[in-house]
Amino acid sequence: MFFILSKTLGTMLLPTNLLIGVGVVGAVLLLTRFARVGRKLVITSVLLLVVCGLSPLGTLLLYPLEQRFPPWDSARGAPDGIIVLGASIEADLSAAHGTPVVRGAPDRIISAAALALRYPNAHVVFSGGSANVISNDAREADFAGAIFESLGVAKSRLIMERASRNTVENAQFSKALVAPKDGERWLLVTSAFHMPRSIGLFRKAGFAVEPYPVDWRVGDLLSFTNVATDGLGRTDLAVREWMGLIAYRATGKIDDLLPGPAPK
Repeated sequence: MFFILSKTLGTMLLPTNLLIGVGVVGAVLLLTRFARVGRKLVITSVLLLVVCGLSPLGTLLLYPLEQRFPPWDSARGAPDGIIVLGASIEADLSAAHGTPVVRGAPDRIISAAALALRYPNAHVVFSGGSANVISNDAREADFAGAIFESLGVAKSRLIMERASRNTVENAQFSKALVAPKDGERWLLVTSAFHMPRSIGLFRKAGFAVEPYPVDWRVGDLLSFTNVATDGLGRTDLAVREWMGLIAYRATGKIDDLLPGPAPK
């Protein structure tokens, strides 16, 4: 139920979808005796879409997420394993065209492959199934191996976790798959904005991992954009992540609203 709600209600509440919905309701009301309310809804939705699309709002919301964890310190030596979370590969498109199709967050795979080449004794786990509410046979993990191999990572080092549908299951299924031993060091590779929620869920699963944030989206903190889709995308991304943190904290899936670095 939590998964279904996150993919339905959560999607409906994203700023772009919500504001378009408000605008449509307002436009319909213009044809009724509630035209005054309709005009207010249409104007409000348009103005807020402009703010979300052209202002630094999305960047400001992403900033505290991305800055929560510092870059990984390699001074402690080589890790025993590397876990990279999915959301980079479009499994349905990959299945349709018979080749891996990467559309979002490619840094996750590229950085994990670079780490694998730097630390040749580390195991590499790719955790990614299908996030579709109505699932089919296409899974991210089914296509990730070919990308890693093309980047020079031997197939014998790869472990594919293809059952997970969200970050909760990424943590639970990865732990069950690798059964980490005491004293082992595992890196977690995911987008910087996604790292707080991911770390919180891995901690809750009892899997101690070291954050390796990649795929930053924030540069100039107060920059405006002249491409509305860029700003809307950042705002939706940030709001989705904050909604996830709030929902996971409220349901006890993480212990802190904004998980941070482990105390030394």
